[in-house]
Amino acid sequence: MNKSMLIGTVLGMGIATAGGAIGGYQLLKEPDYAEVLSSTPITKQTKIPQQECRDETVVRKKPVKDENRIAGKAVGAVLGGVLGHQVGGGNGKKVATVAGAVAGGYAGDRVQKNMQDKDTYTTVEKRCKTVYETREDITGYNVVYRLKGKESQVRMDHDPGQRIPLQNGELMILSTNENGNQYQ
Repeated sequence: MNKSMLIGTVLGMGIATAGGAIGGYQLLKEPDYAEVLSSTPITKQTKIPQQECRDETVVRKKPVKDENRIAGKAVGAVLGGVLGHQVGGGNGKKVATVAGAVAGGYAGDRVQKNMQDKDTYTTVEKRCKTVYETREDITGYNVVYRLKGKESQVRMDHDPGQRIPLQNGELMILSTNENGNQYQ
């Protein structure tokens, strides 16, 4: 065997041995990350109350000064009595006067009531009611990941992306504050 062939064979075996050692090291070395298979948002519905107001035209009765309608009864009784007195003669005149006064008093009461019921005014009033708007907030993520060929699940407060970093073979679960900065 010549010298250059011997050197080439020794070098080739050395490189093959080193390559095998590096490959074996890669198999024994802990992975740097876990592969994320899925990340599903966890949501919560929040009802937000809001006041909804509108102007509405309202018709109201004016306050009544004569609730018992005495004026209407009195005027009606006088007019009814006068008209009743015009009918008949003798004792019939007296009966007709009394009957006319009673009927006139009732009619006067009804006329005054109708006038009071129609004595109205219109105003605009604000009518409000509470309505609810529903908002859906993300409260976290259910994350399914694969590490060393085994699938597992973890809940995180943010979407981790495609990989979850590892430190000493453990997941580094980072939290995110309101400014978007991550901490452990």
